[in-house]
Amino acid sequence: MVKSAIQGGSIELVEAIIEGIQRKKGLEIINIDLQSLTNTECDYYIICHGTSNTHVDAIAHSVEDTVSELKNEPAWHKDGYLSAQWILLDYTNIMVHVFQEPIRKLYDLESLWADGIIHTIDADN
Repeated sequence: MVKSAIQGGSIELVEAIIEGIQRKKGLEIINIDLQSLTNTECDYYIICHGTSNTHVDAIAHSVEDTVSELKNEPAWHKDGYLSAQWILLDYTNIMVHVFQEPIRKLYDLESLWADGIIHTIDADN
C-alpha cells in the first residue's frame, strides 16, 4: 500500500516513519499526499494517535529511532515532547503528527487537508 501510494525519493523515509509508528502500536495511521496542492509546507503529512501521553511519547521516540536506524536522518525540528499531547516531527518534506486521540479529533487535520490524497495504513502492514 505505501509503495504504490508514494512516488520519488521520499518512499524510504515514509516507510521508516510508518514502521516506527507501528513498532509502538500507533493507531489509525494515515498518510496525506499533498504534492498535487500548491502552497503547502511539505509533501506529506503522516498522522496517528496514541492512548496516553506516555504512548504518544513512545511512538514519537520510536519514529526518531527507526528513521535514524534505517535512514540515518535526524528530524530537522521537533516539538511537543513536554506535554506529549501533540508531537510534531519535521523531516522537511514530511511532517509527522503524533496526537492523543482527543487532540487529534479537535484539530482534525485530515479534514483540513482533505484536498490531498489520503491513504489509510493498515495495522497489519
